[in-house]
Amino acid sequence: MHTSISAVALASAAVLLTACSTTPMTTSMYSQDALPPTVQVPAGHSVAMQTVGAGDITYECRGKKDMAGQFEWVFVGPDAVLSDRSGKAVGKYFGPPATWASNDGSKVTATQLAVAPAGAGNIPFQLVKANPAMGSGAMTGVTYIQRVATKGGVAPASVCSAGNAGSKEVVKYRADYIFWKAA
Repeated sequence: MHTSISAVALASAAVLLTACSTTPMTTSMYSQDALPPTVQVPAGHSVAMQTVGAGDITYECRGKKDMAGQFEWVFVGPDAVLSDRSGKAVGKYFGPPATWASNDGSKVTATQLAVAPAGAGNIPFQLVKANPAMGSGAMTGVTYIQRVATKGGVAPASVCSAGNAGSKEVVKYRADYIFWKAA
């Protein structure tokens, strides 16, 4: 009986140690090697924070610029919760203008530098250059933000015409937002 209790205890300890060693750490290394070069952050910067954005993107049916009588779905803005890798909400992403806000009160806007295809049905990968942060906190010193690992978020497949011009539709999306600071 004593032997079987010891064997069970050892087996349980082994399972716990294995689980601990395979649990991803929130500060895991991030590699941009698999990303298209156009959306890679230049050398001299390091990852400051990794978040997962999940929420909505709103589109509006509008007339195409300089194309009378033609209509298209136009990106209006995002509304997403930013969470850390463990799932804890750490901020919001909203716009316009595109704004990443930390729960600590700091926030940053940015200018788009590049996009790259992310697969059918997914909004593109994106690289933006951050403007100086407002407030003090997690967003202070952020230089670049990458949008990667995108799922969904593309313009609606429904008809956009003169008959529904001005109407809005909301689509779900998810993406990783990687925040970089000068090294």
